[in-house]
Amino acid sequence: MMHRNVVTPIHLLAGAVLLAASIGGSPHADLTVSVAQAAEEVPKEMLAAQIRTQGFACEKAVQATKDAKRSKADHAVWVLKCSNATYRVSRAPDMAAKVEPLK
Repeated sequence: MMHRNVVTPIHLLAGAVLLAASIGGSPHADLTVSVAQAAEEVPKEMLAAQIRTQGFACEKAVQATKDAKRSKADHAVWVLKCSNATYRVSRAPDMAAKVEPLK
């Protein structure tokens, strides 16, 4: 049985932390900023890639904001702003995302 290497958001965040630590300067200041930036970048890019695979247009991911009121355990809901559209993206494990275009 062959195993594929799977990159998860946690792996990407850990990579960003390691990269930030190796860049130099004040390690604590750079690390804090880089982790915050990575935490913001991963969801929007990940969500944009996912909705593109499902046939939705997202030219450039601008912002992803988690909708705390609609989110539940194992069911995250995000508002994804792209340069050309805004979507509500509902994600549950092992399922395609539910994507709703917003005005």
